[in-house]
Amino acid sequence: MKTSVYLETSVVSYLTARPSTDAVIAGHQAATADFWKLLPNYDVFISELVLQEASRGDSEAALRRLQVLEGFKELEINASCKKLAEVLITAGAVPEKCPEDALHIAVASVHAVDLIVTWNFKHINNPVTRAKIRQTVESHGLVCPELCSPDEFLGEGNE
Repeated sequence: MKTSVYLETSVVSYLTARPSTDAVIAGHQAATADFWKLLPNYDVFISELVLQEASRGDSEAALRRLQVLEGFKELEINASCKKLAEVLITAGAVPEKCPEDALHIAVASVHAVDLIVTWNFKHINNPVTRAKIRQTVESHGLVCPELCSPDEFLGEGNE
């Protein structure tokens, strides 16, 4: 059985954005492109939320994002996902102003996805939030997906 991966919207945005002259952003874009090449080796999932977020903004950029998302399996956003997202916010694991971030985590958790790949270091993938997220998800009897960036995913052995 393949490892399952949930793609959070920031990954798709970095993949399809115009090349940046900022060294950090350009590095994220390069890592995302390398990560994307590995996806055929995994069971990759998105949700309706990813599609909604990807469709926002500049129409040409949105079209590029939606095109690269075609063909990925979509996980249902059900009542259990919505409830867990609320709990993540109530517990302080995700800020109240970021309900979408909580929902991404909840969808992947409820559907037992192995990894969430994201460039969102502010509200999802940083040491403080990761610990709170894991504790909250596990306190509800679920296994918390590993949270990582494409850079972290590309660590030794995944190249």
